[in-house]
Amino acid sequence: MVAKFVIDTNVAISANGINTHASINCQLACIELLENCKKLYIVIDKAGLIMEEYAKHLSHAGQPGVGDMYFKYLHDNQHAEKKIHTVSITLSDDISRGFDELPTNTLDPSDRKFLATAVVAQAIIVNATDSDWAEQNELLETLNIELKQLCPEHSCR
Repeated sequence: MVAKFVIDTNVAISANGINTHASINCQLACIELLENCKKLYIVIDKAGLIMEEYAKHLSHAGQPGVGDMYFKYLHDNQHAEKKIHTVSITLSDDISRGFDELPTNTLDPSDRKFLATAVVAQAIIVNATDSDWAEQNELLETLNIELKQLCPEHSCR
């Protein structure tokens, strides 16, 4: 089975190295991952919620940072590239869940789209600096979702 990845916005922000609390080693880990994005099988949601969040923090121009380059690649190829997969996720009326694909949870509501997308695609979530993910081990285990922590120094408060 091919590994699929859902990449949290903080990875691209850290790769850009601007307005981030990421260490230089963390930034370099994010840059290395995103520079190889064309080799990865990336998953986003069909509704565009992940792309909307990326657009708030990254440039469509694809520069000046590697995070911006990643966003431009996704934006330009999301409907044509075989290694960019889109899945349907369903917003829930139940605010304790956020999405129908998720059980009741305490995850930051802004991160739920990434988790719902990962659940549908059976993908690995990639995180850099968001310590909230480390607090969700039980939820991730229940949903059989792996978390790839690029920057372990940011995985706990």
